[in-house]
Amino acid sequence: MIMKMTHVCVYVLNQESAYDFYTNKLGFKVKMDVPMGKDTRWLTVTPPEQPDLEITLFPVAAGNMFSEAAAQSMKELISKGSFGPGVFTCRDIYATYEELKGKGVEFVKPPTKEFYGTEALFKDDSGNWFSLAQLA
Repeated sequence: MIMKMTHVCVYVLNQESAYDFYTNKLGFKVKMDVPMGKDTRWLTVTPPEQPDLEITLFPVAAGNMFSEAAAQSMKELISKGSFGPGVFTCRDIYATYEELKGKGVEFVKPPTKEFYGTEALFKDDSGNWFSLAQLA
């Protein structure tokens, strides 16, 4: 029986830039940062109040996982904002929205009332978009 999910992967265009975005703008904590082959590392971050969920910031590059063509396609799709990997929740969406906006996080939708609560949408530095929600 499956008990829980411990890791999720967010594909990023530049691992160093993603490190800066997720730690300095979103306030996540680094859980693992270990060299893993040439020019890459196993880098995971966690939301401060959910340390048992590791978000792997995985660079898209040709090699073991992706062919050159697949890597190029993935990079194009990510940079165009084709992927919305998840939903982050907060206690006060308006305060969190203002805080993140003040740190330079790009929002594509301001806080808006929805049937499930209030939601805003933002993009990471690679182009992935996320929902930020204060649930009803």
